[in-house]
Amino acid sequence: MSLAVAIQMDPIDSIDIDADSSFVLALEAQSRGHALFFYQPKDLSLREHRVVARMQPLEVRRKKGDHFSVGEAVDTDLSMMDVVLLRQDPPFDMSYITTTHLLELVHPQTLVVNDPVAVRNAPEKLFATHFEGLLPPTVITANPEEVRAFRAEYKDIILKPLFGNGGAGVFHVKPDDENLNSLMEMFTQFYREPVIVQRYLPEVRQGDKRIILVDGEPVGAINRVPAAGEARSNMHVGGTPLKSELTGREREICAAIGPTLKEKGLIFVGIDVIGEYLTEINVTSPTGLQEVNRFDNVCLEALIWDAIEARCAHA
Repeated sequence: MSLAVAIQMDPIDSIDIDADSSFVLALEAQSRGHALFFYQPKDLSLREHRVVARMQPLEVRRKKGDHFSVGEAVDTDLSMMDVVLLRQDPPFDMSYITTTHLLELVHPQTLVVNDPVAVRNAPEKLFATHFEGLLPPTVITANPEEVRAFRAEYKDIILKPLFGNGGAGVFHVKPDDENLNSLMEMFTQFYREPVIVQRYLPEVRQGDKRIILVDGEPVGAINRVPAAGEARSNMHVGGTPLKSELTGREREICAAIGPTLKEKGLIFVGIDVIGEYLTEINVTSPTGLQEVNRFDNVCLEALIWDAIEARCAHA
């Protein structure tokens, strides 16, 4: 099977080829004989009921400073593609949502991974609330009184933007912290959306686990340990990735959410688990493939392409 594969992502010249998941997805597709094309979200248009992208033929290679080549950009109807990988990074804002509306017009005739309707309806922090009993104590609200009442009950809390990403805007508010009112004023000024507030989980000091699921099945995990003096475990803010196995509780969480992920066409998903609790379900542009591959000597991108090819074969 040879597929025409378009990758919708951010500029490819600036990626870290030793960490970027989109890069290894492209490498694996190329190794299977699939034809690759690259375009950015800004290159996507709707013309007379046709979704068109100004895309370039793409070749990739694992060579620092020379990891890709592109050909001449040509306006191409996405209905001519077999697969579109929806891989641009958040923020999950109206620009991102608009791309899902446009890609919905070609899916599933052209298989979009992940399903653009499901991506639009499953923002990371909100989607996790659909599964009862998996989250830590949580409130989502724009009402400062609700936040103060939550803090009065749980004392030690995490405050973060509902549609944030990469750990940006995440605050650990300790019981003796006097900045809660100022933080709420800041969130109100910079965001129109409610905030999400959760009980602080001290287990985060032992790590925030990223678990990769392919077609609803867990296939690998890494543990991300925050740096000293840092409440966030994201690797770009100093978190350290460590080899990890799944616990019984983590397998329970995956079993609870896995069937829904598969049903909704969310083929490549990364969930975050701290201690006994699910905290996020990442469906927009999940990461972690290369880290798991190195620790476990596996090739998770091959499993993702197996799932994509299976869907194309049955289309």
